[in-house]
Amino acid sequence: MKSPKTSKSKRPIGIDLFAGAGGLSLGFEQAGFDVAAAVEIDPVHCAIHKFNFPHCVVIPKSVSELTGAEIRRLANLGDKKIDCVFGGPPCQGFSLIGQRVLDDPRNSLVKDFVRIVSELDADTFVFENVKGLTLGKHRAFLDELVAEFDARGYSIRLPWRVLDAAMYGVPQHRQRLILFGAKKNVQLPDYPLAITNPADGSRNILGLPHGPNCKDAIGDLPDVDRFEKLIESDSIKTKALKKPSPYAAEMRCLTDNPWHFGYQRNWDPNFLTSSARTMHTDISRLRFTETEQGTAEPISRFFKLSPVGLCNTLRAGTDGSRGAFTSPRPIHFNYARCITVREMARLHGFPDWFRLHSTKWHGGRQVGNAVPPPLARKIAAEVITALGKSPIKPTEVIDLGDETLLYMELSEAAEHFGVEKPSSRRDKKSGAKKRKQSETEASRLSRLRLING
Repeated sequence: MKSPKTSKSKRPIGIDLFAGAGGLSLGFEQAGFDVAAAVEIDPVHCAIHKFNFPHCVVIPKSVSELTGAEIRRLANLGDKKIDCVFGGPPCQGFSLIGQRVLDDPRNSLVKDFVRIVSELDADTFVFENVKGLTLGKHRAFLDELVAEFDARGYSIRLPWRVLDAAMYGVPQHRQRLILFGAKKNVQLPDYPLAITNPADGSRNILGLPHGPNCKDAIGDLPDVDRFEKLIESDSIKTKALKKPSPYAAEMRCLTDNPWHFGYQRNWDPNFLTSSARTMHTDISRLRFTETEQGTAEPISRFFKLSPVGLCNTLRAGTDGSRGAFTSPRPIHFNYARCITVREMARLHGFPDWFRLHSTKWHGGRQVGNAVPPPLARKIAAEVITALGKSPIKPTEVIDLGDETLLYMELSEAAEHFGVEKPSSRRDKKSGAKKRKQSETEASRLSRLRLING
């Protein structure tokens, strides 16, 4: 699909590596970038990205299988300047003695990130990852990464910083390491200034307003347990939403500038989407009710949200290659149930037009893996400033993709993109057709494992 007209010459061009569902893509678009290509190996994530960003070329491959020239060819970029490459490659190997950590085969994707930035001759890059990379022996990895980029003609903004999404208008504590890099003849982006104090008061920065809390984020959404249809479906037409907070109004695209410098989508705000119900036992519901807000339920260890506080860090769980363990969704502060994927998305900063996979497992994983778009937007704005460009608001309104993309099982998505189906233990139960096989509390608990994602 051709890019919108506005993008042909004026808006800076970005490439998203390890794109997932598109948290970084959305933030960069809202800051004024045209995201020309998104590289993602998981075909289910590819389907969701294609639905939400129909003007972006999705490349369903591992970065290890690609060159910069191939990305240019597949995205029809020719010799156009690439303004920024961004993404968060997985980093795992830190145990080898007497060997550079970056040479550990488990970190090969990080070296591929460096290689592709160089092959695309990008003016800037943004590398995001877990806070743990800044601690202990992991710091050696970052030193090696700086040296690797230096050898390819890139500088990195030092000292590096860990940013908390709660300082940028997100109702959730989520800390991510952000590295800014630029060619040595290009100005380095600076770190964005915080714009909010976290709603839980954990940081007190003079002069900043308190950010949104959990009630601000999801208090206007109806209780999904009122809708029988949501046992078998993830969406329903309803006007049962309550008066929104300023934050919720932004998520519902009711404010003066909800699209920022991104493309307006043609969507129907009368549908409550990504809201499939979870069937809990009566015993579980009683335990959830008796749990104090802002604490963990003692049996399941699920965190119960506080309406006046922040959400705990939403995590993705593991994919099929590592056993397909579900990371727990928090308990709603008003209702005796876990929150829906839409409520997770609200707490992450995804607007309501943005759709996730129809299943709770894939949808929750997509939210948990993403960089919160409001944080990504502030990061991207700093890149645009460093590039000496002014963001341009597009005039085009674009249609979202084919809704069948939202309901594809892993095998269907792989077939759609013409790739081999990745190994997964969840495929048989991942599709919308299997949603009647509702999860009980006991079966969910047997699979739980938290990861630092």
